[in-house]
Order: sequence, then C-alpha cells, then structure tokens
Amino acid sequence: MGDSDLEAPGIPAAASQRLDEDDRLKPGFVRDVMERVEAGDFEGARALVDPLHPADIADLFELVDRDDRRALAAALADMLDGDVLAEMNEHVREELIDELEPHEVADIAGQLETDDAVAIIEDMEEDDQRAVLRALDPDDRAAIEEALTYPEESAGRLMQRDLIAVPQHWTVGHIIDYLRAGDDLTTDFWEIYVVDPQHRPVGTCMLSWVLRTPRKIAVADVMQREQTLIPVDMDQEEVALRFQKYALISAAVIDQSGRLVGMITVDDVVHIIQEEASEDVLLLSGAGEGDINQPIRESYASRVRWLVANLFTALVASSIIAAFGAAIEEMVALAVLMPIVASIGGNAGTQTMAVAVRALAMNQLTKSNTWRTIWREIRLALLNGLTIALLIGLGAWLVFGNPQLGGVIAAAMLINIAIAGMAGVMVPVLLERLDQDPAVASSVFVTMITDSMGFFAFLGLAVASGLAG
Repeated sequence: MGDSDLEAPGIPAAASQRLDEDDRLKPGFVRDVMERVEAGDFEGARALVDPLHPADIADLFELVDRDDRRALAAALADMLDGDVLAEMNEHVREELIDELEPHEVADIAGQLETDDAVAIIEDMEEDDQRAVLRALDPDDRAAIEEALTYPEESAGRLMQRDLIAVPQHWTVGHIIDYLRAGDDLTTDFWEIYVVDPQHRPVGTCMLSWVLRTPRKIAVADVMQREQTLIPVDMDQEEVALRFQKYALISAAVIDQSGRLVGMITVDDVVHIIQEEASEDVLLLSGAGEGDINQPIRESYASRVRWLVANLFTALVASSIIAAFGAAIEEMVALAVLMPIVASIGGNAGTQTMAVAVRALAMNQLTKSNTWRTIWREIRLALLNGLTIALLIGLGAWLVFGNPQLGGVIAAAMLINIAIAGMAGVMVPVLLERLDQDPAVASSVFVTMITDSMGFFAFLGLAVASGLAG
C-alpha cells in the first residue's frame, strides 16, 4: 500500500506525504530530507521543505539529531529566517544561533517583532549580544536594548512596541485616513489605543467599531474607557492570568509614569500559559525544565539536587523505622504493610499538593480563603481516609487473620491521609508566603511528612496496642 492509499480525505496529496493526521512531520519525510542533505543535494532538500509552515520547519530541526542540525541549517540557510527561529525550541535555537555570525543574527532579529527578537538575543553571551546589537538598525537596537533592561519573564520583555495609538480629539475619519496613509504602520493589531497629550492610554477602539462608525463621530464618543492596563514590570504569569480572567485579545503596557510603551497580544499569552503550566508540573517532580532538547549536563544539574535532597528526607523516615526495629522483628507483618501506608499517604499528599499549587498559580487560593481551603482539604482527606482505612483494615484482617492488626493499620491509614491532606495544602501555602515558588520544593517536604508520620503512626500504634514490641 502506497502513501496515496493512506491519504486522509480532503488533504492534498503533498500535505499528506509530509504530515500525519495530527499535523506532525512524518518520519519518512524527515528521513527523505536528511538523505538529500547528507548527499549534498541541498536544492532537493529545499524543494521538500519549501511548502512547510515556519512552525513545521522549526519542528524539523527539533526532530533531527543534534549532530545533523548544522548540516541541515547549511542546506536550508535561505529558509532559516526570523519566523522559523521564533517557533523553535529555545535550546535548539541557541545551538543554531551560536553557528551564525552577528550580522546574520541581526538580519533575522530585524525581521521580528521586538518580543521575538529579544527572545533570540537575551540568552546570548554578552560579547555576542553587543555585536548583534551593533549590527542592528538604530530603531531596532533602541527598542531591544530597552526591552533588555526589564526583568526576565516580565511584561516589558513580552510586549511589542509596534502598535496604533491616536489622540482622543480625533474623529473616526481621522483614524481611517491615518491607517490608510501610514505605510510603515504595524499590520498585526486588533485594537487602537486612544491616548492623552502625555501619551497615557485613556481608552480603546476595536477595529470593528471603527469600520462601522460614521467618519464624523469623535473617537472620545465611541471608545471604551474601561481597559486593563499592564504595568511594564508585571510578571508574565500574572499577565496571563489577567488575559484569562478578563478574556482579553490585547492589552496596553504602561511604564511607571502611566505612559503607553507597548502592547501584549493573546498569541504571546497562549505560549506563556503553556510554559507556566508545564513549568509547575515539572517543578513538582523535580525534573527541571524537562525539555528533551536540554543539554544533558543542565538536565543532570537540575534533577540531581532534588534527588540528593530527597535522599536526606528519606533518612528521616528510615530513622523512624530504625526506632521500631524490635517491633518489626517480632511481627513480620508490620514490614509487609509499611510500604502500603507510605504509598497511599504519599499519593494523597500529592493529590492535595497539586490542587494547592494550581490554585496558588491561578490566584484562586489567597489569604482570604486559606483557612477555608485547608478545612475543605481536611474534610476531604478524612472521607478518603475512612474509605481506604476500612478497605485496608478488612484486607489485613482477612489476610493475616488478626483483627487487631487490621484495626491498627486502619487507624494509621486514616491518620496519615488526614496529615497528608493538611501537608499537601499547608506546605505550598507556607512556601508561597515566604516568597518561594511553591512548585519547587513542595513535593520533597510533603513526601517526607507523609512517609515519616505514616511510619510513626503505624508502628507507634502497633507498639501502643501491644501488638508488637
């Protein structure tokens, strides 16, 4: 069966040979491109790649081996423009940028919006960064240098400088004439910002309003005065929350004096939402960036420190087990059941912790509802604990023929799940109150608490009840 027999209905033959049903590059297509590159048939490789969208070309570079990317870049040099680099994974992009001359990087940066150009330049070595900036046009250089003065992951780094702003004394006719006559105006915008003489935003006009309103109507009479303004130093995560909460398409960015300095559009925020969500999940696991294109040395450094930290916290649980060594030797069933107590408690704590970290990231968990949330999680933990306690207690009774053992593990399980519920929400909240990222270290501390308290409750109750020891 050939490729033509596998084509999806409604998809052109050429597209179906390059992309699968999920719009991912097919392995066979990637092999065909690299075979031509390795054979020196650069023209043939370019012919295959030419129909691809810039995002698909970026995917092509990410899919090939690291050692093959330089040759691929040489073959597709004419296609390696700003649009492709803007869509590329940052680690892959850094590798390719390192292979380019400063003037080549400057040519690419000059094609991009300011925020995309900053993303390319900000991670370069300082000397290379200066060389690229020197090669830029004065206007582009000034805009990028200004952006680099703002904190990383702030609205100042994220915003675009190219926007449409008009004075509030204009009419709709003035705006239309201005848009038609301005050849150097940006072409990507959804709203027109209305500013006062100090260049402070006082309202917005959607393009649809401008097109449907008579020319003689004053802008001040049709503009929307209520708008969401983004401070230039606001963290990008908070920016994303503003867009999500108020369903924004774009928003004005203002400096400390309230002057309009840029705008942020929803397409930029979509990337931020994805990055922040992935970052929190990966931080909870201690996996660092979790990027498969990240150099091994960086991945090792980001992961091993949390494994070392977890090693020391595990010693706390081990010391509790050692303290009850005699009881465990006397009754082997305790050793058999201990992993169950730790495992269920750890999972319960992870569930609550994931909910708490997400609520903090989404601004759903604040000082005004902290105690209500903690009480909610305690009640939920007690319900879960009662269910699991009854199941494990009955199971231990039937398997070991000892009702007292069943009662001990049931009580220990209830205690541990309740503690896990409290720890799962209180640890992230405490870290957040201390201005620490709750996603970074929560899992290590919650695991230590659930393991230690689970072992202590189980073995302690076994000794106290006279079951062992």
